[in-house]
Amino acid sequence: MSEHIDLQGGARLVGEVEVVGAKNSVLKLMAAALLAEGTTTITNCPQILDVPLMGDVLRSVGCEVEIDGDTARITTPAELSHRADSAAMGKLRASVCVLGPLVGRLKQAVVALPGGDAIGQRPLDMHQNGLRKLGATSTIKHGCVVAEADGLHGAQIWLDFPSVGATENILMAAVLAEGTTVIDNAAREPEISDICTMLVEMGAKIEGAGTSTLTVHGVEALHPTEHRVIGDRIVGATWAFAAAMTRGDLTVKGVNPHHLDLVLDKLRLAGADITTFDGDGFRVVQAERPQAVDWVTLPYPGFATDLQPFAVALSSVSEGTSMITENVYEARFRFIEEMVRLGADARTDGHHAVVRGIEQLSSAPVWAADIRAGAGLVLAGLCADGVTEIWDVFHIDRGYPHFVENLNRLGADIKRVIGDPERS
Repeated sequence: MSEHIDLQGGARLVGEVEVVGAKNSVLKLMAAALLAEGTTTITNCPQILDVPLMGDVLRSVGCEVEIDGDTARITTPAELSHRADSAAMGKLRASVCVLGPLVGRLKQAVVALPGGDAIGQRPLDMHQNGLRKLGATSTIKHGCVVAEADGLHGAQIWLDFPSVGATENILMAAVLAEGTTVIDNAAREPEISDICTMLVEMGAKIEGAGTSTLTVHGVEALHPTEHRVIGDRIVGATWAFAAAMTRGDLTVKGVNPHHLDLVLDKLRLAGADITTFDGDGFRVVQAERPQAVDWVTLPYPGFATDLQPFAVALSSVSEGTSMITENVYEARFRFIEEMVRLGADARTDGHHAVVRGIEQLSSAPVWAADIRAGAGLVLAGLCADGVTEIWDVFHIDRGYPHFVENLNRLGADIKRVIGDPERS
């Protein structure tokens, strides 16, 4: 039997919510533990499905992994397997981030092609080209990335696009390479800075974290550490959109508001009154119907593609017409098909969507295609008449701990229900 969410629309969200560690950081930090023999402890881990899945990936190469609440302890042995081709690899995109650490430490890796959200093509060309620059061979055989090297050496590496995953894999391979590696056009996301911080705590020598140029001076070995994951800016932004859409009043703690400067500025344009707390949160108050604004997804510090579904959802109930431009993942507009089920007036044309806001959406059964689409449909359901059913909620569980419980506490009428869908 499937599980779905039943949500009665019309609630105004009010209260305080705590954001825990970033999904887009913790999984990569867990992979980084492969670089050092011994026990690495990661705290402030979100209690989401992807964390134990990454634990399974690490166990498949010989690690012992203990997950206790918001703490993960990863014991990496002296002798690791270079084969990460377990079934768990196909269940999450971030599993590919074991490639860099395995090549860096073992000089060889066989890593199954990853799974994850169906949001568009995410090829591994830049990952492989970066490893080749460092001295490894890299091919795809039998559904796996196969890489090996006699030794790794520093290199000058230019990324065609500031890919987060490619930056992380190249970075984690380079920390144990001989000599100096410079990664130009590197991703600048806060999660990149987080992994740089942890690697430095482990003994790596990295300069330029948070900029588009990372300089890595290779070292002979790293040591275990204890590290706290940064707050999840995507979850924090989700709550900001929820406040704006429901004309609510939410205080969001546990996330650096400067990681959301652009998002919060856009919500101010939509009519929200926003107060930020130094380094640890913000408050969003929306008294009137939101005003339409335009949104364009770009790599950080631009507007994150992960937040595009929330921009569409907000625009669907705003006063006026919004243009949303998607520059990162071409399939992300699949979300709009489900919004139309809820009565949204939205049209797509290539990388652009035009959304004309209406006063209220109408309830309907809808299906989540990925993590953020699922959460976006929940927020849309808060603005619909009647009861909205959201199916395939396992996607939401991969990115949002205690999402239903938090919404109930903030004033929503929402519950999880067991039952099979009847897709129309």
